[in-house]
Amino acid sequence: MKKIFTIVLIAVLALTLVSCGKKDEKVITVGATPVPHAEILEVCKDILAKEGITLDIKVFDDYVIPNTSVEDGSLDANYFQHGPYLSSFNSERGTHLVSVCSVHYEPLGLYPGKTKSLDAIPDGAQIAVPNDSSNEARALLLLEYNGLIKLDPNAGVNATKLDITENPHNIEIVEIEAAQLTAHLKDVDFAVINGNYAINAGLSAAKDALIKETSDSVAAETYANLLVVKEGNEKDELVQALVKALTSEEVRKFIEEHYDGSVVSMVG
Repeated sequence: MKKIFTIVLIAVLALTLVSCGKKDEKVITVGATPVPHAEILEVCKDILAKEGITLDIKVFDDYVIPNTSVEDGSLDANYFQHGPYLSSFNSERGTHLVSVCSVHYEPLGLYPGKTKSLDAIPDGAQIAVPNDSSNEARALLLLEYNGLIKLDPNAGVNATKLDITENPHNIEIVEIEAAQLTAHLKDVDFAVINGNYAINAGLSAAKDALIKETSDSVAAETYANLLVVKEGNEKDELVQALVKALTSEEVRKFIEEHYDGSVVSMVG
C-alpha cells in the first residue's frame, strides 16, 4: 500500500509540474503575410525572447484567413493589413477585429507591364488594380492624383471604377486579386501593386514604380499597416509586449536598411 501511495504521489507531482510549466509559458501566435510582415516579426522574435516570450509566426498568402483566425481565437493577432481593409472586412464578415498600433506603410506603386512608360500610354490601356474594395479605391486615387483619370469627388476611399468621371486615355481598369497582380503584369500595360507583393516579386518602389504614393500623402496615414487583435484583447500583456517590439528602434532600423523605400516605418 505504501508503495502504491508513493507512486500516486509522484504522478500527481509530475502532473502539477507539467501544469505549472504550461501556465508559466508565454507564447503569442501571430499571422502574417510573408514579406515584409513575417520578416519584420522575425526581428521581434529576438526582442521578445529576451523577455521570456515566444513569438510563433504563422505565414499566410491571403488576406482572409489571418482575420478569420484571429476572430475564432486560433491566432492571437495578425499583422498584414491597413485600416480601410480592416473596416471593410469587419463590415462584410461581421468580425470584431481592432487595431492596437500602426507599424509601417507600403507605398502603392504603378509598375510597367507591356508598356514601359506613361509617356507612351496607349488609348485603351489596361491597368490592373487590386480587386478588394479598399485597395482598389486606393489604386484609383493614385491614378487620379497623377492625372490619369478623374473620380467623383464624393467617392473618396470608397471609389470604384464606376466612379470614374473623366478618362482621357480610355483606360480599362482590370480587377485582379492582389496576390496575383505581379503574375499578370506581363498581360497588361500597367499594374498598381501592393508593396508587399511587389517586394516579394523583386520589384522596388524606389526603382521600378513609375508613380507611387509619397511619404507626405494621406495614404501614408490612412493605409498604415496594423497589428490587429480581437476586440477585448488590446491590453493583453503579450500583445502589448509585441506592440513595444514592433515600434522599437531595432525594427525601425531594420525596415530602413532592408526595403529600399518599399516599406516605410511609422516610428520616429
